[in-house]
Amino acid sequence: MNTVLEQMIENYHPQTAEDKRNVIKEVMQEIVLCGLSKAGFFNEAAFYGGTALRIFYNLDRFSEDLDFSLLVKDRSFDLSKYFPKLKKFVSSLGLRVDIELKTKTKDSPVKSAFLKGDTIEHFLLFYPKDKVQGINKNEKVKIKFEIDTMPPGMAAYETKFRLLPVPYSVKLYDEPSLFSGKIHAVICRSWKSRVKGRDLYDYIFYLSRKTPFNLSHLREKLIESNYIQENEVITSNDVKSMLITRFNEIDFEMAKEDVIPFIKDTNSLDIWSKEFFISITNELTCID
Repeated sequence: MNTVLEQMIENYHPQTAEDKRNVIKEVMQEIVLCGLSKAGFFNEAAFYGGTALRIFYNLDRFSEDLDFSLLVKDRSFDLSKYFPKLKKFVSSLGLRVDIELKTKTKDSPVKSAFLKGDTIEHFLLFYPKDKVQGINKNEKVKIKFEIDTMPPGMAAYETKFRLLPVPYSVKLYDEPSLFSGKIHAVICRSWKSRVKGRDLYDYIFYLSRKTPFNLSHLREKLIESNYIQENEVITSNDVKSMLITRFNEIDFEMAKEDVIPFIKDTNSLDIWSKEFFISITNELTCID
C-alpha cells in the first residue's frame, strides 16, 4: 500500500465492509481538500459544514459531502478550473479518479461536482490484505463537493493546517460561524418526510463545546431563506424561540433513524426528546 495512505488510515479500525467504505470516503475527502489547497482554491473559498467539523474539530460522525463558500460573491465562478490540478494531485497518490461538474436543471448559486473512482480498485489500494466481498463491480466511490457562489455575509474565517497526505492549509469558517450554519439548518431546512437527525446531533456537539454562535451571520442566512425580513433585528432570545418552535414540530424517532448509520454510539440518542432539546437550548450563547 502507498505509505501515505497507510498513515492516513492507521487510526481507523473498521469492522465491516461498510465501515471500510466510509474510511475510504473520509480519507478521500481529506485528499480532495489537500488537492484543492495545492491548487489555490482557498484563496477564493472557505470550507464549512459537517465534514469541516469532523476533520478540524473531531466530530464523531461520518459526514458525506464537502461544502464550500466563496469569500466574495461571484455567480460566474468557475469551479472546474481547479479540476486539472486536483486530479493531478490525486493521481500522484496512486488513485485513479474522474471529476465532473454536475449539470443542474434549475439555476442555482450552488455549484456541485463529483470526484469518482472505482470502489473495488480503491478497496484493494486501501486494504490490500483483505478479501473484496459484497462490492458490486460497477460500484463507485463518490466524493461530492459544492460551493455557494452567493453566500450570506458576516461570516468569520480562520486558517487550519493538516499534515497528511502532505502538509497543507485550509481556510474555513470559524467555529461560531459554523455553528450559525447548523442553527440555520435546524430552523430552516425543509425535511419533508425525512427528518435530518444529523443536524440535531451536530447541534448537541456545538453546545457540548460551549461554542457561541455568530448572530450576525445567522441573521444574514435567515434573511436569505426569507425566514425573517431584511430590516428585522433579532436577538439571542429570538433565536432560542425559533429553535424551540422547531423542536416542538420534530418527530424525534425519525431523527434518530436518520443519524444512526453515521455514528457508532447509538446509546447517546436514547435521551433525545422535545424536552431534552428545549432544555439544552437554554445554554445557547452568541457573539454579535
